[in-house]
Amino acid sequence: MSCVSGLQTDCEALLSSFLETDNVRFEVFSGLWRDRRFHTIFHGQTRPLEKNKFTQKALDLAWRYFLPPYTFQIRVGALYLLYGLYSTQLCKPKQKIRIALKEWLEVQRFQQDLINAQHYDAAYIFRKLRLDKAFHFTAMPRLLSFRTKKKIRETELKEEFKELNNRVSRLITSDVLEEMMNVHGHYQKMKCLISTDKSQPDKALSLIKDEFVINIKNMILEYQQWQQDKTKSSSKAKDSEEMTDKKEGGTSQDSEGSERANALAKIKYKSYNLVAKASKSRRHRQVKLESSESGSDQGKMKTPRCKRSREKSQLTQKRNSLETKGRIQAIKKEAVTRNRRMPVITEEENSSEEDLPRPKRKRTR
Repeated sequence: MSCVSGLQTDCEALLSSFLETDNVRFEVFSGLWRDRRFHTIFHGQTRPLEKNKFTQKALDLAWRYFLPPYTFQIRVGALYLLYGLYSTQLCKPKQKIRIALKEWLEVQRFQQDLINAQHYDAAYIFRKLRLDKAFHFTAMPRLLSFRTKKKIRETELKEEFKELNNRVSRLITSDVLEEMMNVHGHYQKMKCLISTDKSQPDKALSLIKDEFVINIKNMILEYQQWQQDKTKSSSKAKDSEEMTDKKEGGTSQDSEGSERANALAKIKYKSYNLVAKASKSRRHRQVKLESSESGSDQGKMKTPRCKRSREKSQLTQKRNSLETKGRIQAIKKEAVTRNRRMPVITEEENSSEEDLPRPKRKRTR
């Protein structure tokens, strides 16, 4: 992705410099191409597979600028860029420019516009690409395969190259202006025929200004110029803001660090200066504090709650330890007393002794 983003920035820089020239001649574009040594972008890849992939990505990126909604000058520059990339690539066989069927109608319209505007150098280059069989006609703009994602994320292109969404120019086109001129001329002739003086219409019939269509045309041109100036000023403001953000990046980090340190210092100061009021039953446990500013002022302070909880926990631990020690000692005493007792003779042993025959005693005389 980094390679594609770098290629995109290079292409946009070349097209933006071509846009600044305000010219669509191929000589101007070729001079910019040579100054930037743009043909050397293919010299970084050594393996054939890498060359093919990079060349195809470069052609696809340049082709996106050739289609609407970009301006006429950017589209002409994209055509020159496609011609340069196709002719200077190092792939054998050469990679072709992919064109879908739905895009071909727009390409033919653009070619007709070039011929009508007498931009024969751009029309010649387009015809040269067609004769060299540089186009690969396909059904879809992208290659489809099994188990591919339907939505493919495309890199965002520069918005400055796009044609302005001007509804006024769409509503009042050159054909509409020409028709209005014809209607206005016919209207003036009819007024002259009706009036007493055939050369000039009467003042009573002058309900519309004579320069009505010319005024509309001038207003449309002024609006388009104002819109272009506005977009240029907004782009310059964005660039200046980015530069100031970069310069103030280091200072902002230092300021954030100082603000954080000040906030921590305030929190510590508040936590150490808070004095809780003691209850009536624990006033004998208050601690006297002497302030650093005045030695005469003294205050009473109650032991904090954390100390109370610690003392309670220590007392409970001591009680538990004493209880466990007492239980252990009681168990030991019981064991000792059991060992000291005499063995008990069971009934079975007594019965066995009674069954045995007793020895007869000898009588003494």
